[in-house]
Amino acid sequence: MNELLRPARLLIVAMFAMFAMLAVTAAAWSAEPPSGPGAAPADGVLLPIEGPIGPGISDYFVRAIEDANEAGARLIVVTIDTPGGLDTAMRDMIQAILASAVPVVMYVAPSGARAASAGTYLMYASHVAAMAPATNLGAATPVQIGAPPGGGKRPDPGAGKDDGAEPAPLPDSALERKAVNDAVAYLRSLAELRGRNADWAETAVREGASLSANEALKAGVIDLMADDLPALIEAVDGRTVRLQSKEVTIQTGGLLLRTIEQDWRTRLLSLITNPNVAYLLMLIGIYGLLLEGYNPGAVLPGVVGAICLLLALFAFQVLSVNYAGLALIVLGVLLIVAESFAPSFGTLGLGGIIAFVIGSVMLLDDDVPGFSIAWQLIGSMGLAGSLLLLGIVSFAVRARRRPIVSGSEALLSERAEAMESFDHRGLVSVHGEMWNAVSRSPVRQGQRLRIVRRDGLTLEVEPDPD
Repeated sequence: MNELLRPARLLIVAMFAMFAMLAVTAAAWSAEPPSGPGAAPADGVLLPIEGPIGPGISDYFVRAIEDANEAGARLIVVTIDTPGGLDTAMRDMIQAILASAVPVVMYVAPSGARAASAGTYLMYASHVAAMAPATNLGAATPVQIGAPPGGGKRPDPGAGKDDGAEPAPLPDSALERKAVNDAVAYLRSLAELRGRNADWAETAVREGASLSANEALKAGVIDLMADDLPALIEAVDGRTVRLQSKEVTIQTGGLLLRTIEQDWRTRLLSLITNPNVAYLLMLIGIYGLLLEGYNPGAVLPGVVGAICLLLALFAFQVLSVNYAGLALIVLGVLLIVAESFAPSFGTLGLGGIIAFVIGSVMLLDDDVPGFSIAWQLIGSMGLAGSLLLLGIVSFAVRARRRPIVSGSEALLSERAEAMESFDHRGLVSVHGEMWNAVSRSPVRQGQRLRIVRRDGLTLEVEPDPD
């Protein structure tokens, strides 16, 4: 049994090594000089946001906004370059902007950056929306996390108009229509609050439209364009914005901006909620607890596995995973491990690998930018499971072919030696043990005998023809 579990233990060791590398990386981040939220800001603060918007970015942004308000900063400038992100994280950030007593300037920069999907909502919520040349925003259609991929194609809105036929109904579900209508109302309310183009906001949600910086300025989606940060500071000077229930004029004369970088807490939270890391943490947790169950008292696999599994469940809770995919992954792991205890020559293990891969693909929606599991990682874990299965099957076959070394069956392959001469019943020696023996033919002392069968403490023997 120990030999059958050896491949599984090697896989667990490899996963623990990966977890240790992640822990070292997080520790290295925590050793950096403190420059995140909590430090005293200057007259103004600069918050750089890059990449997908998730719980880590949201936590960093909200804390930085609160600290700037408490310190009495004059201006908050946010440079943004994002493909989008999670709806819950975006709404937390928008609520922080709307509650801020300090003007928030959202600036899509540098050139080549974008504020897609969730970034568009943040632009509409900001007190001043600005873009650098060669940037774009839009594509604000909400995505149902955990929905089946490719849930139907939208027909061309213009199809069927020339021949007078009724346009084909959209194949969206009621849940999808609710999500789109909710997003439209939300973005329109932000546009009306800031006096920006509400009609294009609806188009960005319903049709996924996008605009370049020049087009956005002409359409009234943004307030201004600026080549760089100094030009932006100069452009917003003297601009009047509405903060909650009062109007404030932005004064940027002699303004000093201090960049607030993401601290170790934000980076660690972003690391844990990274879908690929959460996926690995889940696997380490499952295998760690299984290894602890097979080797009670080992302690380390159980402790590490429990911690990793709790972290993974926390990440999945904020990522809103597809629980059918999660159940398939757990089932796949259990089937692969079950192959060790009930060898089916690959049947259980093959089914486990198939369930594992399908569950991994279903676990998170590929349409959410930056929040999908890399197919390379899924392929690597599937390959590792296949190698584990191959090792289990090979060990099971070798164990099946190995001669029996214990029990009554093992005696049938052994040879006995007569301790005395007898015609029917006497004593024989097997591995230094004395046994009662019966024989149908006469036996002489010292003769080698073959064991035919065992009846309790009596062996039936016959002369060994060899």
